[in-house]
Amino acid sequence: MAVRNVHRRVLPLPPGQAEPLLRDLASHEDRLWPGDRWWPQRFEGGLVPGSKGGHGPVRYRVESVAPRQVVYRFPPRGWFRGTHRFDLRAHPSGSELVHTLEGTLHGRGRLLWPLVVRWLHDALVEDVLDRAEAASGRPPARPARHSAYVRFWRRRLGLRNLG
Repeated sequence: MAVRNVHRRVLPLPPGQAEPLLRDLASHEDRLWPGDRWWPQRFEGGLVPGSKGGHGPVRYRVESVAPRQVVYRFPPRGWFRGTHRFDLRAHPSGSELVHTLEGTLHGRGRLLWPLVVRWLHDALVEDVLDRAEAASGRPPARPARHSAYVRFWRRRLGLRNLG
């Protein structure tokens, strides 16, 4: 079963000025990843190609890093096989930050994704995009809100607030 999940947000900065937001992912200067609300994103060698890590139980490795793109790859034998990535693109109002998850579901992933993971993933990515907007000088007009279902699973997973 194929999955393609895309989230995007327009930022009031040109791509060149927004690049540090991607460059600093998983570092002490990270202004995007909501590690106070979700499992922090960590990599054994930092944000460099080949570095293994992820966030909480979600494991992946850094596949490539460029000024306007970071690509991660999930393990080839896991229940989700594919990539997730951040792309920073030029936009008439500044830049657009796009998160794309693409791959195929295997085994238990065929149940996990539609019942639980998709909802948590969407909430996490919207939190990332809220932070991107705030870090670029404009707080989100309508910050993401977690549904009751997402709040239920966050409690079950011990994700109330980690910070």
